[in-house]
Amino acid sequence: MCGITGWVSFDRDLTQQRTQLDAMTGTMACRGPDAGGAWLDRHAALGHRRLAVIDLEGGIQPMVVPTDDGPVALTYSGEVYNYTELRNELIRRGHRFETRSDTEVVLYGYLEWGEAVAERLNGMFAFAVWDSRVEKLVMIRDRMGVKPLYYSSTGDGVMFGSEPKTILANPLADRAVDLAGLRELISLTQTPGSALWCGMREVLPGGLVTVDRSGLREHRYWTLPTRPHTDDLKTTVATVRELLEDIVSRQLVSDVPRCTLLSGGLDSSAITALAAAKLGRPGEHGEPGEKVRSFSVDFVGRKDHFVAEVSRGTMDAPYALEVAAHVGSQHETIALDHASIADPDVRRAVITARDSPFSFGNVDTSLYQLFQAVRQQSTVALSGESADEVFGGYQWFHQPEVQAAQTFPWMDVFVTGPQAQSSDRFNADVTAALDLPAYIRDRYSDAVGEVERAEGESDHEMRMRVMCHLHLTRFVRMLLERKDRISMAVGLEVRVPFCDHRLVEYVYNTPWSFKTFDGREKSLLRAATADLLPESVLNRVKSSYPATLDPHYNSALLQQSKELLTTDDPVFGLVDRGWLQDITQQDPASMPVHVRNGMERVLDLSTWLDIYRPELRL
Repeated sequence: MCGITGWVSFDRDLTQQRTQLDAMTGTMACRGPDAGGAWLDRHAALGHRRLAVIDLEGGIQPMVVPTDDGPVALTYSGEVYNYTELRNELIRRGHRFETRSDTEVVLYGYLEWGEAVAERLNGMFAFAVWDSRVEKLVMIRDRMGVKPLYYSSTGDGVMFGSEPKTILANPLADRAVDLAGLRELISLTQTPGSALWCGMREVLPGGLVTVDRSGLREHRYWTLPTRPHTDDLKTTVATVRELLEDIVSRQLVSDVPRCTLLSGGLDSSAITALAAAKLGRPGEHGEPGEKVRSFSVDFVGRKDHFVAEVSRGTMDAPYALEVAAHVGSQHETIALDHASIADPDVRRAVITARDSPFSFGNVDTSLYQLFQAVRQQSTVALSGESADEVFGGYQWFHQPEVQAAQTFPWMDVFVTGPQAQSSDRFNADVTAALDLPAYIRDRYSDAVGEVERAEGESDHEMRMRVMCHLHLTRFVRMLLERKDRISMAVGLEVRVPFCDHRLVEYVYNTPWSFKTFDGREKSLLRAATADLLPESVLNRVKSSYPATLDPHYNSALLQQSKELLTTDDPVFGLVDRGWLQDITQQDPASMPVHVRNGMERVLDLSTWLDIYRPELRL
């Protein structure tokens, strides 16, 4: 896992731009603390920061292969889990390797198959190839968009990078945010390809962008396919299990310490149990197996402050400990206190990591600190992220009124509902200019238009296919971006087994009646891992990632918000000062969740404006 950046210009000599390339690459030092590299040609400059995971001595980047017609250079981030098979195939085709790295496999794969190499890769990846033979840049991103890749066109080429900050480090970048970017940020429509900053886009998940002297072209080498499901229920459950075993086995491959993130929920418990089973087996030559390491997060005094909610009905800690004992993992609970979660410096680190003012408040700051602690002992972590999108786990999947609503299923919770934080906190003129209802309606119509109906599919099955599609192409984008950016900010590689495209495709085309065959959420996942987990975990209702409920945290937010109100902070060019004054009158011991969330959002926005000083074109 690494960070990549680069710049292509057909009108200037980039061999003279090493200082500028180093500035762009330097913004991602946290993504690659082990090494940095640069390669410059006349019209292309590639930068790289490395987090060494496979072949620690090899795999130095950018990696270059000389050819008779000119060099071909690669800067690559991610992991290809089938690189061993591809390497063997390339050897049979006459290629000779100097390292054991998947980087070299990707590069020789491009030399052998060109852009079609993308279709052969199983993994999470984002990379760029400069092919000097034809003066062309090729940028490719994994199918689910696990690894980020942004780009911005210039008058004579393109700039790109793993994070917006790499592009913003170049004076050619437009450091502005307009209404379109702000709408995407606030509405949570998560339109594929969109970015917050003017002139910037993401390479689409499953997307490929080429840039040459004739211009820039973008297309998809993969989209979520609709196909008939012919397996019966028993075969479907068995296939899900087989896929999960293969996926976890592949994603455990690492030359550095690895672990799992264990909450005690079904998703992370399944991954931990599968990892424990795989690692616990004796080796090929009889060497003993090993225990998997697992980590969970908790809050000091949580037992005293916990209140059951719809999305968090039970505390994680007892279940995580039970799973750890059941599968024999070497487990550690990371306990955080309210002061560290509310620390403005931690908030600043999270906002810097994400390049965005939108966060999930204390959920993000606690995640950042969890990852910091995990990184002290492991470099790679397997996460249960995305199981809810794949298997239909969120509560709104199972609410008839949400199923019937002609909008994104998560809108009521996060944007438009009574407990959500919508645009109401903004000044009246900003709210009017945003016109979020119309924007959300248009983006929803576009998204639904992408969904292909299976032959013979009932109206209800089609509706549930639409809901699954929205989550797999929109909602998951937000979660994967958060997981990547916060984990890589501390040099931790988080792998997401549930995003393996083979599993995603298979379960997506499984009828909704199969996904809920036992009357509960995630029926297929529960059945596929039933023999691995304690009964209590199998029967546990989904519970979201924990948020602190400590009134001392609320008090800290109130104090910070009141201090902000005494200033002429630029945030009040966007946020209604009177609204913030009103909500700071709350009692911290009985503060509603949406009030706490509102203060977190304003403090986040203020921090972002201070760090990035964007031009606002509203």
